[in-house]
Amino acid sequence: MSSSLAVKPQQATPPPAKRSRRQTSTLSLVAPSVIVLLLWMIVPLAMTLWFSFQRYNLLNPDARRFIGIENFTFILTDPALWTAIATTLILVASVLAITIALGTLLAVLFDQDFPGRGIARVLAISPFFVMPTVSALIWKNMLMHPVNGLFAQITRGLGLGAIDWFADFPLLAIIIIVSWEWLPFALLILLTAIQSLDREQLEAARMDGANAIALFRFVMLPHLSRAIAVVAAIETIFFLTIFAEIFVTTGGGPGLATTNLAYYIFLKALLEFDVGGASAGGLIAVLLANIVAIFLMRSVARNLDT
Repeated sequence: MSSSLAVKPQQATPPPAKRSRRQTSTLSLVAPSVIVLLLWMIVPLAMTLWFSFQRYNLLNPDARRFIGIENFTFILTDPALWTAIATTLILVASVLAITIALGTLLAVLFDQDFPGRGIARVLAISPFFVMPTVSALIWKNMLMHPVNGLFAQITRGLGLGAIDWFADFPLLAIIIIVSWEWLPFALLILLTAIQSLDREQLEAARMDGANAIALFRFVMLPHLSRAIAVVAAIETIFFLTIFAEIFVTTGGGPGLATTNLAYYIFLKALLEFDVGGASAGGLIAVLLANIVAIFLMRSVARNLDT
């Protein structure tokens, strides 16, 4: 009696010698790029670590000497550092809240069908392609200028008088500028995510009597949770190093009102010429960025697992 079950032929496994040759060839192809990447990352970090233990001022470079942790002691006891860290956290949290909230609402809006939707989408994401320096100059000279700016013309027309944004509300002005720059990024990611939502699920919810608010709260928002976590993680990494907008508009002032951690390091390095102190501040910034990145990566991974 012949068996009716067909025996599937076993796939021959390559011998160990061939596998080792294949792994060796793969490593030889990947190794150059990995070595270049490691050098590109490790060399600047090692130099920063070395200078952080040195008393090195550019005005007197010959007086450089090893001083141990004195730079870290001075930096950590400097009130300006903690002011800069607080400003950085306020700036990051505020811009994150604005871009994610408005990005979610705009994503829901642009997902609807209306005349001119394609043009509206292009116009909505276009600010993301404007360089930070250029956008800061536009907001400083054309929109927020207390004499010739558009906002001043509007407030004077309403009888409220002109507002000097960069003198009276400097941090709020920076938050508005950075939010305008990064809102298109959040919109693009969230709109892509909301377009992947199953339309049959929406129709079933509508047939069950769900209104627009219930659809957004119980269907769309849970679907967007992963995308929101990814947007928050990516934006936070960039927001910790905001510099051009502050440099062009307020110069970190008035006083230390808009001095974040990146601008504080710039002041130490290129205005006070204190390379050792700036290097110590840079390492503190790297430590803070890694703590935030680890926290965000865990939250993103948690959302991806659910």
